[in-house]
Amino acid sequence: MTQTNVMLDPTGELSPAIRARLARPDSLAGKTVGLLDISKPRGDVFLDRLEERLTAMEVTVKRYRKPTFTRVAPTELKQQIAGEVDLVVEGLAD
Repeated sequence: MTQTNVMLDPTGELSPAIRARLARPDSLAGKTVGLLDISKPRGDVFLDRLEERLTAMEVTVKRYRKPTFTRVAPTELKQQIAGEVDLVVEGLAD
């Protein structure tokens, strides 16, 4: 008897979208940086330290948090971030 194994792709992507990278700003002066905590353990530790460093450079910082790391950020949160900041750093940890 032959057993068949089926492998499933949880992403559901047949072909990933390819996007050009955005140009990095020459300076952070006058910019607002968003720090997105994806809700993984200790991500806030990394982002707290990054916020300290950015604030010391007189960069405006706004903090955001996803409800859970197991799902994509809600559309409302993504729209809020896009409307309020110039750059985003996403904090991953464990």
